[in-house]
Amino acid sequence: MNYGMFRKEYRQRTRKDERILKLIIVVFFVMTSLFWPSGVFSESILQRQFQLSRLMKTKMPISSIDVKNVYPHDTGAFTQGLLFHQRCFYESTGLNGKSTLARKEAMTGKSLQEVKISYKYFGEGIALLKGNIYQLTWQNETLLIYDVRSFQKIREIKYRGEGWGLTSDGKHLLMSDGSSTITFRDPDSFKVVREIHVRDGNTPVGQLNELEFIKGEIWANIFMEDMIVRISPKNGKVTGWINLSALRSYLSRNESVDVLNGIAYDVNTDRIFVTGKYWPKIFEIQLSK
Repeated sequence: MNYGMFRKEYRQRTRKDERILKLIIVVFFVMTSLFWPSGVFSESILQRQFQLSRLMKTKMPISSIDVKNVYPHDTGAFTQGLLFHQRCFYESTGLNGKSTLARKEAMTGKSLQEVKISYKYFGEGIALLKGNIYQLTWQNETLLIYDVRSFQKIREIKYRGEGWGLTSDGKHLLMSDGSSTITFRDPDSFKVVREIHVRDGNTPVGQLNELEFIKGEIWANIFMEDMIVRISPKNGKVTGWINLSALRSYLSRNESVDVLNGIAYDVNTDRIFVTGKYWPKIFEIQLSK
């Protein structure tokens, strides 16, 4: 075969492979829309297609999950941040005029303490460090700091940009702003100490939302997707993905739920919890291959 014929055949085979791949994706999403077990359609078909495309391109491990336990969750909670401390969930909720910080009994979901935030603030991610709870606001460029026991507000700190997710590595506060950048900040001044840029190979991973620091890794919800990305805090490299789409089968067709958002970790018992905005349940999950 001469070189010209080889190039022509190669292009034909490549186009054929692309058509087959597109056909597989279309069939997958048609079947998903017809037979998706939960009947929950808060994400569009295009968003699901983007999610599948992302997972097909990555070379990093992709974990599925097993649900170990289920706990009650307030269906009125527009969850923006979640953490676990001393047998309780601490939760930050959003929306202007409705934002709160609350401590809730894990087993029952009963609210034990709650602070309503000023109507001008839109609550976002939270983190616990050295006896204080730090709460971001979305576009108000204001960090709210509370005493973890009394829920008394200690002070406010101004910062620049949007606030999305927040966690702690035990020394710094780690913040996302919806981009592919995570900033490490001093807990006293909230000034940026350093930053990492999250990449899967050479591809930036944006829409980083709620954060949790778990066994030396940063876990981040991807906004509008049923996925968590695992990130190296040293250099921002993606170390793996977690597919959480199986959780949709636990949600009723009649439940008005929003996007997945909320990761918490119990360091004492090595338990991982996830939930979403307006979700009726908090799920304790375990990774499987």
